[in-house]
Amino acid sequence: MKALRILIAEDEAVIAMLIAEVLTGLGHSICASVMTADDAVTAAHQHHPDLIIADAGLRDSSGVEAIATIRKTANIPHVFMSGNVAGVLALRPDAVVIEKPFHEAELVDAMARAIIA
Repeated sequence: MKALRILIAEDEAVIAMLIAEVLTGLGHSICASVMTADDAVTAAHQHHPDLIIADAGLRDSSGVEAIATIRKTANIPHVFMSGNVAGVLALRPDAVVIEKPFHEAELVDAMARAIIA
């Protein structure tokens, strides 16, 4: 997979840092890391990432709602992370979702599925 510019939307700072560390170790760059749905929408429009990795539940709303808002103006591939995969799939049956905690291989596979979807 080519190097991607990735936006991380995760409300737990430690988890966001872990995700960023894994992604940069894989050769990708982080264009922004945000903690709220509103900030995710703003960052997506400012940075035009190649991929968004979003926690399904964010502080002010949800990653699912943030992605829905972003998709109104930009079709950016995305991966959801959640402790409740079934809940995300109930809202978005076509979503690429991985369960927290995740393994690096699961993240890489999910990213590839999101990019080609």
